[in-house]
Parts: sequence; C-alpha cells; structure tokens
Amino acid sequence: MPEPVIIIDYDPEWPRRFAVLKARAASALGDLAVAIEHVGSTAVPGLAAKPIIDIDVVVGSAADVPSAIERLAAIGYVHEGEKGIPGREAFRWPAGEARHHLYLLARNNPELRRHLAFRDYLRAHPDAAREYGELKRRLAGRFRDDREAYTEGKTEFVTEVLEHVGHS
Repeated sequence: MPEPVIIIDYDPEWPRRFAVLKARAASALGDLAVAIEHVGSTAVPGLAAKPIIDIDVVVGSAADVPSAIERLAAIGYVHEGEKGIPGREAFRWPAGEARHHLYLLARNNPELRRHLAFRDYLRAHPDAAREYGELKRRLAGRFRDDREAYTEGKTEFVTEVLEHVGHS
C-alpha cells in the first residue's frame, strides 16, 4: 500500500535538518558540489508541507555527475536514475535515516532553475505560499492515498508561478 499524503504545519526544525544533511553531503562530495540547495515546501518558512526534506546537489557540469554518484553511494545513498526528468539523478536516502529526497543536477539544468525560482517566489510572497499550503491541504484530504493525483492537482498552481517568474 502506498504511503499516504500527509501535510503538516511548517516545522522550524526543517532548516536544521537540511543543514545536517547538507554538511554530510558536502563532506562526501568535496569540490564536486558547487551548491547544495534546500528546495521544496520545507524550504519555505511558514509553508505547510509533507515532512520530507528535498535537496538539490549541484555539480559544475554533466561530466561531474558519475563521480558525484559514486561519492554519494559511498555514504549510503542509492542511485535511482533520472525517474522521468532528464539530467536530474534521484537517490534513495541511506538506510536508517529519516526519509528525505536528494537529487543531483548539473549547474545548467533547467529543472534546478525551476526548483529555485519556485522556492524563491514563495519565500518572497507569503500570501502565495499560504495559498499553496491551503491547496496542498485540500488535495491531501481528497487524494490521501493517491500521490499521483495529489501531485497533478498542484500542477496548475506551480505552472502559473513559474510562468509569472519566466521559468515555464
């Protein structure tokens, strides 16, 4: 049975949890990582979210990806491939750790630009973040056991924000 979609109030511990995960990844990746970004809803203060930290690890170019995959595997991450998004490598969190999502992308990846643009817009526009949180709560209530429908229900809102900031 799939894990239910559960949205909770913003937790001020999320940035600290991200910082711990970031430090560990940065230590393993060394100079390969040009940035490690907290993305997704847990990165927006005050935004209700699924309690799962999303991390984008950024490398300089696609040529750096294979080495970065090896280094992340050495600290327990399981590479799961692109999972339908070209140039974005997904990883399963290490066994025994709290669930989180880690993605590896080259600096010029359009998916990275979209993640950052959406996060930054919501951080700068609390009313939009509140509206998005309310939408997520309604969708989670309606599609608790259907993650695909929940995600699809957010698409129009996300698309409108990205079009507004020029990242459609």
